[in-house]
Amino acid sequence: MDNIGIENIIFLIVAVVGIGLFVWQIRKIRKNVLMGRDMVIADNPKERINQTLLVAFGQQKMFKRMVPAVLHLFVYVGFIVINIEVLEILIDGIFGTHRVLGFVGVLYSGLTALNEILAALVIFACAAFLWRRNVMKLPRLASGVEMRAWPELDANIILVTEIVLMLALFAFNIADLRQVQLAGEEVVGAYPISQLFVNVFGGNPTTLLVIEKVGWWVHILGILAFMNYLPSSKHFHIIMAFPNVYYAKLLPKGKFTTNPAITNEIKAMLDPSYQPPAPETDADGNPIIQRFGAKDVEDLTWKQIMDSYTCTECGRCTAVCPGNITGKLLSPRKVVMDTRDRVEEKGERPAIFAPNHYKELGVDRVPVTEEKTLLRGYVTPEELWACTTCNACVEACPVGIDQLSTIMDLRRFLVLEESAAPASLNAMFTNIENNGAPWAFSPADRFNWADELYVPSKS
Repeated sequence: MDNIGIENIIFLIVAVVGIGLFVWQIRKIRKNVLMGRDMVIADNPKERINQTLLVAFGQQKMFKRMVPAVLHLFVYVGFIVINIEVLEILIDGIFGTHRVLGFVGVLYSGLTALNEILAALVIFACAAFLWRRNVMKLPRLASGVEMRAWPELDANIILVTEIVLMLALFAFNIADLRQVQLAGEEVVGAYPISQLFVNVFGGNPTTLLVIEKVGWWVHILGILAFMNYLPSSKHFHIIMAFPNVYYAKLLPKGKFTTNPAITNEIKAMLDPSYQPPAPETDADGNPIIQRFGAKDVEDLTWKQIMDSYTCTECGRCTAVCPGNITGKLLSPRKVVMDTRDRVEEKGERPAIFAPNHYKELGVDRVPVTEEKTLLRGYVTPEELWACTTCNACVEACPVGIDQLSTIMDLRRFLVLEESAAPASLNAMFTNIENNGAPWAFSPADRFNWADELYVPSKS
């Protein structure tokens, strides 16, 4: 405790403020997610855990594209392992100690060596990602009406920040290592990368001390700032991916959900003894009237809103969408991003570093009206009807987003609430109602084709 000074008190205040602001933002996001309809997802916990381990922790879907998968693996593993040091930084910063975990000996040396190797790989991977985005300009990362100025800037901010954080860590390690060598003391830990550059800052003790302090403070302040930047960023998926994959759909991808109200009505028609469940009520006991399908974000489920906060904006869904590939307006990524923007427009904007999405869209934050909704206000019917319901977007998503469920709910509203289906679908609906089949033929004539093909035997 004798080592505690003004620097440690300042650090404690900064850490408490940084963590407190992050918790404040998370509470806002939770409130926005719960804006959606209630939905119970409690089935098959073992299968869900396995899915989370394989897809979220194991990065299974990333490896369908090997180059970005390997680069992402460097950043992902680096993020997990390197941030173990945050525990040591917090202890050292609060109590005035130095490399307090060094007492574990060989294990600590292995951890610090691994940290340095991963930090170098993170710098390499982030530089490669910057090259892919800004020089190679990969179509799925730079194209589409949804990729406005903010998403492109956001990605670059993330990559540059991660490089700066790693360089600050190396500056701290190099300066600290050189000071220990000059003092003739025993080195705590192993530093295979810093050892290569141990003389880069010279041998002046005052200069080395300043560089060590600057590197340490830049690294920890950068982590706290980055943590509070996450809710504004696509990088928020590093937190949201795990619960989102856990709650992802386990049913076969081609199996659609049904509307409970319609299902109960049909059961009552087929079985007069069937008693439909009582309608849901609000806190005041009034029945909750739910729309058929979704017109705005409160008509979606909390899982669909969680999807929007999990999106990595990687564009894999849009890149494999047959509608988008053939030149139609549909972009599954845009539907998810529009959902998140609409949620924050109607609910709360949790971000301290709030991106100006609405100005980019040509609209400002306005009071919610019947005209300003997710459907038509953000997503047009033309986009929705371009979907072939093939589930390619769902299969491609590396973080368990079900883009199709949102598209289908918006389409259901068009059909069931507004009767606004395309003419071809309305013709099919009429034929099913009148003829029991999609074709404009009487059921009595349905087998005529067989009579026309039948040729009696001459024998």
